[in-house]
Amino acid sequence: MRGRRPLRTALALAALALTVGACGERPAERLEVVVLAQHPHDRFAFTQGLLEADGYLYESTGLVGRSSLRQVELATGEVVRGRSVPAPYFAEGLERVGDELWQLTWRSGVLFRYDLETFEPLGELRYEGEGWGLCFDGEALWMTDGSATLFQRDPATFEVRRSVTVSLDGKPLPRLNELECVEGKVYANVWLSDEIVRIDPASGRVEAVIDASPLRRSLGITDRDAVLNGIAYDAGRGVFFVTGKLWPALFEVRFE
Repeated sequence: MRGRRPLRTALALAALALTVGACGERPAERLEVVVLAQHPHDRFAFTQGLLEADGYLYESTGLVGRSSLRQVELATGEVVRGRSVPAPYFAEGLERVGDELWQLTWRSGVLFRYDLETFEPLGELRYEGEGWGLCFDGEALWMTDGSATLFQRDPATFEVRRSVTVSLDGKPLPRLNELECVEGKVYANVWLSDEIVRIDPASGRVEAVIDASPLRRSLGITDRDAVLNGIAYDAGRGVFFVTGKLWPALFEVRFE
């Protein structure tokens, strides 16, 4: 009996090594959403970017001719301030940088800068490729272009500092979309799925996969275009806000 325990331990360690080694990294943790509250959301808003600041939600909505920048009252879903983004632009990810809001566009290679308080334009920045998601970790911006790549960008010039390939269980994970930076990690929607992933931006490894499919099911959504998209974080309360394109509700959640 005494000799079997080390053998079992060795076998367990060997199995773990094979599991990790087969894919080159540890399998991602699997998490679920716990709904704390549900709030109204404009069912005609094609949500592309979402963030929380000073008790309000700020939202970027897409589609050519329907794109906008919005300040939204959380409890009611009411748009208290808005600015249209004219054609031919298709607005995408949104982030706060200091006292400004920075808004990506899909295929135009233009980033719009606005005053946070007034929404007045403050200028534009240019970039190559597509713009999808954007978040700011306090030192650098992180951006997606619909591929499996995260781009780290300078918050002053928007120049690319470096890039990292995001992988899930050892395989590249494409279609990274809307982003939220939280405590050194990057949370990302995966386009055309009901999953949110938590990424270590240093390595690109997906540490956790969050199944948000119960949110869609609770709303009875069947429209293929009405996909999960939009993650915001209230650091003061430690809660996330999650919604989707054309969703009639926004959820206040925790991931467990």
